[in-house]
Amino acid sequence: MRFNLQHIKLTRILLVFILILTAQTGHSQDTLHLKNKDVRIYFEAARAHRNRDETDLALEALEKAAEVAEANADVKALVDCYHKFALVYLKLKKEETTYFYWDRAKALLKDIEYPYGHAMQKYIEAILLFHDDKNFQAIFMLNEAKQLNNDRNFFNNILLAEGNIYLKLEKFDSAAKNFNSLIVNTDIYESDYLATRAHLGLAQLHFQTEKFNEAAINAENALKLAKKNNFFKEIWEANEMLTNTYEQLAQYPKSLEHNKNLLHIRDSLFNIAKMKTEAKTAEKIQFDFMSDEIKRQEAKIEELNESKNKSDITAILTSALLTIITLLAVSLFRNNQIKLKTNELLQTKNNELKAARDAAVTAMEAKTNFLSTVSHELRTPLYAVTGLTHLLLEENPSKNQKEHLKALKFSGDYLLNFINDILQINKIDADKLEPLNVQFNLKKVLQEVIDSLKQSAQNNKTELILDYDPEIPYHILSDPLKLSQVFLNLVGNALKFTKNGEVRVIAKLLKKNDEDITLYFEVKDTGIGIAKEQQENIFDGFEQGSIQINREYGGTGLGLTIVKSLLGLFGSKIQLQSELGVGSSFFFELEAKSKESLVDDIPFAITEQEYDFKGLNILIVEDNKINQVITKKMLSKKEITSDIANNGAEAIDLARENYYDAILMDIHMPGIGGEEATVEIRKFDIVTPIIALTAISLDDSLESFYAAGCNDVITKPFKPEVFYQKIGENIFNRKELKNSIT
Repeated sequence: MRFNLQHIKLTRILLVFILILTAQTGHSQDTLHLKNKDVRIYFEAARAHRNRDETDLALEALEKAAEVAEANADVKALVDCYHKFALVYLKLKKEETTYFYWDRAKALLKDIEYPYGHAMQKYIEAILLFHDDKNFQAIFMLNEAKQLNNDRNFFNNILLAEGNIYLKLEKFDSAAKNFNSLIVNTDIYESDYLATRAHLGLAQLHFQTEKFNEAAINAENALKLAKKNNFFKEIWEANEMLTNTYEQLAQYPKSLEHNKNLLHIRDSLFNIAKMKTEAKTAEKIQFDFMSDEIKRQEAKIEELNESKNKSDITAILTSALLTIITLLAVSLFRNNQIKLKTNELLQTKNNELKAARDAAVTAMEAKTNFLSTVSHELRTPLYAVTGLTHLLLEENPSKNQKEHLKALKFSGDYLLNFINDILQINKIDADKLEPLNVQFNLKKVLQEVIDSLKQSAQNNKTELILDYDPEIPYHILSDPLKLSQVFLNLVGNALKFTKNGEVRVIAKLLKKNDEDITLYFEVKDTGIGIAKEQQENIFDGFEQGSIQINREYGGTGLGLTIVKSLLGLFGSKIQLQSELGVGSSFFFELEAKSKESLVDDIPFAITEQEYDFKGLNILIVEDNKINQVITKKMLSKKEITSDIANNGAEAIDLARENYYDAILMDIHMPGIGGEEATVEIRKFDIVTPIIALTAISLDDSLESFYAAGCNDVITKPFKPEVFYQKIGENIFNRKELKNSIT
């Protein structure tokens, strides 16, 4: 039920007053104990219990969180408690109680600046509108919520809500895009839960569009994740979907099996006891909250009665106070005149500052867009250079020609690295990058970096050593790709300036507190060193210490700039110690989380595998004539036949009329682009692997490629071995997966 405005205002006053009283009188041992607690512990527990449909435990955790919030006089935490209560009761289909807690949060938010709280308020309102079949209003409210906060977990939940609304509106393309992006999400709190809900959404979508094989694949994936994490409701929904889907596919034994699972879940003693416990806990917590509210109001009334006895003294003091106020008013009037003049001057300066800031932002955006466009446009002709060089080297050139071609290949690789460096810095400056949180083996990442640079070390007759602390947990949670980029630049830089010496990569565990760890890294060399006067500017772009060093050792001078920018994404800072003729040491600290419970190794590099490509037929979608010739020639060397589509419209027509083992899709084309063409092809073909073959730019997002329906991405220019490996994986491995399911 909804409460009237007067009731909300009274509740708001009472709650704020209670928080103040709690803060002032919290000297008991219980209160001191609560103040030492952290509500986030209870929030995380409540989230885990809610996703497993253990709503009784979720409510108990939130009740404890609310006690801590009141003991700490933390209004924002109390708002979060009310929102989480609302979400749990919403899951129990108790909308009246959901509105009760939503209104209380709304009352508190009127007195504080709390963007996340306001965003969550709009998110819950959107869900309630969705339940009332006000779908377009719900979408509008979710868009408003997104503008208020950019928390990754919050954004992922909005994507899920939008996907469900689009599904209900039968906007299947939009729904599929949201669900596909959640399947590969990197959420640190609810990764498996979001992926499970996304698979169920896709299963429902494919069932409604009568693509029953795809519905079965997604429902099986959802059931697997739900069983792994004990997501009770999702186990039920997945079994229900599989019962209906396998019935449509005439696979009646499988349909019967999942129907039996549903009957077992419904009739189990556990399920009956679970529902009784949830209902009892929900009613108890709601009753306790109402009782506490009544007691608080009675205490307020009693306090007001006591204050009445003091009214006579107040009358005497008021007379004296009026005299003082009169004297102060005269002084304030004079001060106000001075303040007005000062404000006018400040306003003028503020306008000047704003104009200067806007000009700086415009200049930065222009620079970013220019560099992004140039970097992207250079990749297309560079693809021709590297591709033709590779083809010519394989055609048994003469000795002299081979030397020239190797020189050309070196120049192409150098130019590609330079372009990649510019694009990398540009992405960081434009806030296009953010660190991921995935599980990986740190020692393996460092060893792969060292292995990739061994040839450079041998050329310089330099020993490359990894000094790794065995106390570092086997698996940690961070971003392995960006850490690899950091060490590739640091170690590569050290090797460039070190001959007949040693480069040592050091990794140590500084401290460990439960899952929180602090790591220390250092790359130390015995090279030429850096002069004192150059050390301050060494991390600036295109800075190498001196013109002489640049001419002798080459390079762009962007490596250390990239290192500094990437570490900034982690909240870390690179530091330097160096002495001319002795060597240099680059070091930094990094905070991460450990995952000691994992025992299986997670592969980081591409596992090379031999494939028999003979007889395959592939569609090449490419608008550049030279690139068409090169790609077709590379495929023919593996005895693969191919057709060419000059644009997205031709690609759609050819894919509809012919069978292809795979489609190589260029993203940037005039007219219908690669993403749009992929979406259209997926409407009538969900099986054929589509690989995005693109000179990726600043504004491109890999997630958007996958959401459109691409199975993989190869960036141009590419290494031939990666090109063939990706094609093989997507054709042969996907066939094996589909055969095992059907």
